[in-house]
Amino acid sequence: MRLSLLALALLPLPALGQSFPQAFTHRYGETLLPAAPERVVSLGYVGHDNILALGVVPVGLRYWYGDNPDGVWPWAEPALQGQHPIVLRGEVSLERIAVLDPDVIIAVSSGITAEEYAVLSRIAPTIASEAQYGDFTSPWQVHARTIGRALGREAEAEAQIAAIKARFAAIREDHPDWQGASGIAAYLWAGSPGAFTAGDGRVEILQDMGFALPAALATGSSFFTEFSSEDLSIFDTDLLVWINAGDDLAPLRNLTLRKTLAAHREGREVYADYLLAGAMAHGTLLSLPWTLDRLVPQIEAAMDGDPATPVSSAAEAGLAP
Repeated sequence: MRLSLLALALLPLPALGQSFPQAFTHRYGETLLPAAPERVVSLGYVGHDNILALGVVPVGLRYWYGDNPDGVWPWAEPALQGQHPIVLRGEVSLERIAVLDPDVIIAVSSGITAEEYAVLSRIAPTIASEAQYGDFTSPWQVHARTIGRALGREAEAEAQIAAIKARFAAIREDHPDWQGASGIAAYLWAGSPGAFTAGDGRVEILQDMGFALPAALATGSSFFTEFSSEDLSIFDTDLLVWINAGDDLAPLRNLTLRKTLAAHREGREVYADYLLAGAMAHGTLLSLPWTLDRLVPQIEAAMDGDPATPVSSAAEAGLAP
């Protein structure tokens, strides 16, 4: 039976300029992907963003957090193209994944164990995190590039990576005073202040703009570290970005020593609310442009050298001096 023109148009296009099989070396060994996949399961907590950015809608994706019914955040919703992937919530269900009949399971930044990898690999070729990075700290470019190659869309991934890197370069050029200035992404959870460390995506965003991370946060085995509320000296940086503190901002507003920081007195605090904090945490081809649209104007207001300039995000959160 001959296919209609419409049916032909809906057939997946072959990968251009990229041959298969493709080999992926990762923390659990090597995975050989024989052909460009059509049915993709995304097990990484944010990997579906990069898959969607490259024009592929996964048949199943891993739920991270939030109240989004399809498991994706606002910046990624249009890329679903009206489709509704199966959302995999809670612990990895090997049975549910098997039912999806995937051609590939992309598990970069998923935290799967060696035992889970062994079982998943019997369902479909499975790509885990690169050996040189932690479970959840693959740089955004590496993450996107791996997914692009797995989908047979490496050239498109490289084009989007280049566009985002060019935007960061333009931000650095437009803001020479930011270059080398100290910047920190801080939080207050359950009454304990802390900050994100080198390798975390939120920190990478600030570094890609030219900000320098304090030396005390430049190393460590975790992507965050906690401090005593009785000593906030590490927070006294040129730029202080507070990451979403939840619905009750009173503990952050009333954090006594915060008000002694020069960053507070001089209006150099920025507050990343629920959506902006989520976008910064995702660090993907879709979330990074969305983040920069909203974060850069806030930093410009904070870093203009005039304490009287309002930083709207801090003012709305009740953090302004």
